[in-house]
Amino acid sequence: MIQNIYIIDEDKELYNTLIELFKNDESYCFKNVKESELEIALKNIPKLIIIHEDTINGSVIDICNKIRENDDNIITPVMVISSNIEHNHRVEILKASVDRFIRKPIDEDYLYYTIINIIRLLDINRTVSPLTGLPGNVQIQAEMKKRLINKEEFVMLYLDLDNFKAYNDTYGFIKGDEVIKFTSKTILKNVHEIDFEKGFVGHIGGDDFIAIISNDRFEELCQNIIVDFDYNVLDYYAQEHIENGYIEVKNRKGIMEQFPLVSISIGVVKVDDTFKNILEIGEVGAQVKRLAKSIQGSTYVVNRRKLKNEN
Repeated sequence: MIQNIYIIDEDKELYNTLIELFKNDESYCFKNVKESELEIALKNIPKLIIIHEDTINGSVIDICNKIRENDDNIITPVMVISSNIEHNHRVEILKASVDRFIRKPIDEDYLYYTIINIIRLLDINRTVSPLTGLPGNVQIQAEMKKRLINKEEFVMLYLDLDNFKAYNDTYGFIKGDEVIKFTSKTILKNVHEIDFEKGFVGHIGGDDFIAIISNDRFEELCQNIIVDFDYNVLDYYAQEHIENGYIEVKNRKGIMEQFPLVSISIGVVKVDDTFKNILEIGEVGAQVKRLAKSIQGSTYVVNRRKLKNEN
């Protein structure tokens, strides 16, 4: 995949240096724009933005702030290259959420490997959900494997939303994303209250989440999540839909159909050493979550598999 990198520079000295440094790597594409053309870079959501401070007329901090204020480029890494290495100046630039400060004269090997490593780290971090900021599938599986290897007993919660598609069809995907973010914050807050030290929350994708706690307070946790969710999700509805208790959406046959307000279903799996791998946990989790979703409204269902130490 091509790695698009934008250089904010009033001349092409830095651009030419980078073209030469990366001449044997066709996966890196460098584009030079002037300070006044910053919007071009932001519109294309680059993998990295490099600001050549010595050549720009304005404030590098102002440019950095504009980048961070752009919703699509909040996580885009920013590098500043400058001959102004005065301590306070560098600190102020780093305060503006700059990821790397490279001093001039440039050490070309250092610059080359810094860019390589920034892109590599960004690719790793993209295993995190860009919408919720929660760990994705790779980290979820690693967390589960770690606990199994260490022979820990823990509790898995499999959570997803009911009637979410109808909500999206009515309110649009932007509002739908807001509900997803609200759901993630609700789960995270309640997990931290129950198990701050070892609690874990992940975003599988869409409206599917998992949570892991290391104690037996899972019923309290499920109840707290449900109460919190059901009360606050109403903020994302028009008053008419709240009063009706449903929304109307055309089905595939073009017939208007009533759908209840979005609710949350939770499948709970108590994990001990009778589980041999994460696939087995996932299969049981899918079963109990399916049972929870078969019940109208927000609810939870607990897997009652008999543990070894139970009589």
